[in-house]
Amino acid sequence: MRVGVDVGGTKTDAVAVAPDGEIVARVRRATGWGRDAVVSGITEIVAELAIAVGMPAGEFTSLGLGFPGQVDPVAGRVTHAVNLGVDRLDLTAAIGAAFGIPVHIENDVKAAALGAWSLRAQTPAAPAAGTIGYLNLGTGVAAGFVSAGRLWRGRRGTAGEIGHISVDPTGPACRCGQRGCIEALAGGGAIAERWGHGGALPVRDVFDAADAGDPAAMDLRAGLWRGVASAVRVLVLAADVDVVVLGGGLTALGDRLLAGVHAELAASAQQSPFLRSLQLNERISVLAPGSPAAALGAALLADATGDGEFVDEAEALTRG
Repeated sequence: MRVGVDVGGTKTDAVAVAPDGEIVARVRRATGWGRDAVVSGITEIVAELAIAVGMPAGEFTSLGLGFPGQVDPVAGRVTHAVNLGVDRLDLTAAIGAAFGIPVHIENDVKAAALGAWSLRAQTPAAPAAGTIGYLNLGTGVAAGFVSAGRLWRGRRGTAGEIGHISVDPTGPACRCGQRGCIEALAGGGAIAERWGHGGALPVRDVFDAADAGDPAAMDLRAGLWRGVASAVRVLVLAADVDVVVLGGGLTALGDRLLAGVHAELAASAQQSPFLRSLQLNERISVLAPGSPAAALGAALLADATGDGEFVDEAEALTRG
């Protein structure tokens, strides 16, 4: 039995996964701030899962961690996880020593992509998908690719970092220094900053204000729809994925988000026979609210290669 832990900015989600891929226990709790609080939070939630399934934590075959920030899965290290107050952390040493089991780490969005693929494969009603592009819509925008159950990271692990592709050179300024990036249009953090009214759920507030006719809010909402539609086009045009799975906090907007995205894609299809042939609207799927995709994907990281070492497909081919 394996454990997967998704360490988020506000909550940590953990699952115990049976050999057949079934989630047999799930625990969620608030994420602490700073290195020590994050490490203790992970060890405590794994111990809690062990109690839930009735076995010592040291008998889990592996522990997978999905983590924000810059992740080095080979070294087992994470840096610049600013939303957690972590500048640098050797997770393999910090967590592995506590339980004596193999530890695998991955960027949280890439782990969620792997989990989204697995959940789709386990759903009889879902059309088969050899490849998916998982698009995470949260504070930022990023994606992950999975083909035939294998996560594709690219040569240096940057595959899927589409948030900083500029799709409108005259668009809003992005923190990366460009203008009109997908994340500047569709990232929750960028929208909240441009809205400037605070609030617990600023993007929802933008939609409410747009429904009431506020011109600034209508402009922000239109930009969000345009940014997400652009991201869908990028994922399909770059990798011709079978399905684009949407996840992340902004998907809680439901049809208020999807209707505008579908309209954007339909409008571009009307103008371009080529885009119309790609049937982009038919390729979109959305994770269910509260989905355990990220934690499940983290649990599956140990299956990336037969020997437990994570190697992307390009590197495996290089090694022959």
